[in-house]
Amino acid sequence: MIAVLKTGVPEAQRQNLIGWLEGMGLKVHISEGEFHTVLGLIGDTSRVDMDLLGGLEIVESVRRISEPYKKANRKFFPDDTIVDVGGVKIGKGNFVTIAGPCSVESEEQIILVAKKVKEAGAQILRGGTFKPRTSPYDFQGLKADGIELLLEAKRETGLPIVSEIMNANHLPLFEEVDLIQVGARNMQNFELLKELGKTKKPILLKRGLANTLKELLMSAEYIMAGGNENIILCERGIRTFETYTRNTLDVSAIPSLKEMTHLPVIIDPSHACGHARMVPSLAYAATACGADGLIIEVHNDPKNALCDGAQSLTFEQFEEVTKKVQKVREAII
Repeated sequence: MIAVLKTGVPEAQRQNLIGWLEGMGLKVHISEGEFHTVLGLIGDTSRVDMDLLGGLEIVESVRRISEPYKKANRKFFPDDTIVDVGGVKIGKGNFVTIAGPCSVESEEQIILVAKKVKEAGAQILRGGTFKPRTSPYDFQGLKADGIELLLEAKRETGLPIVSEIMNANHLPLFEEVDLIQVGARNMQNFELLKELGKTKKPILLKRGLANTLKELLMSAEYIMAGGNENIILCERGIRTFETYTRNTLDVSAIPSLKEMTHLPVIIDPSHACGHARMVPSLAYAATACGADGLIIEVHNDPKNALCDGAQSLTFEQFEEVTKKVQKVREAII
């Protein structure tokens, strides 16, 4: 349930109302919008008399919210959320480009890639250190050593870093990581999501291979229910009957999520298609659809990459993409 307050309500009256609602055992989420203040009521709202609440002098309107996700719901928080990642703002018109290799392979490699993607316009460096792979015989990442190499690249370039976590026990290793990624396979790892809710770290939450948008938002709700509201959603393609591409990029997820939630939405065109030649087109389409950013795999030597080389762009290709993405943004603004 939400209660929209009238403009210019005295603070004392607002606090009295909040105290009354909390006295009924409800949690009150306050959203300060540009024109209105919205009180989101979380808990057993059946005990709230809507007519009584709506009849109060300071209340403009009252509505019940049927969706199970509350904190992630745009009805609770009408204005777009801005997430700050190491000084880089994402959302509400702040567009971000995240780039780097699928996996951190060596100090020389990650520092070279970091410098090159920064020169081309990337604002955040990505690099996999714990790698969930389909085959147990594939490269699983450098793990803790990989995080240390990412941090060295951060010191060299000043770029904030993002890397994927697979186990809540690894959280201490991510203390200096600016943005923690939850991969598609862990989108519904609820125990991990609960632990991330106890942190204040920004979280990049990827949609699962076969999950609905509602399920994605329910996973975000798990993190937000724990107190961490710094969440960025990522559409990275879903599994369909089509086999020509690695996955199918659901471009419609962007405007859909923009209606459903206030959280920023970015797109991963690399995992969506699995082919470097297609990444630029999907990046432009996502930008035109209103995405808040892109996360793109870039490698210094894609043919010899230890992981996902086929979908990784070269430095020259990435530079060309960033230039055209900017032109697309200028055309739609």
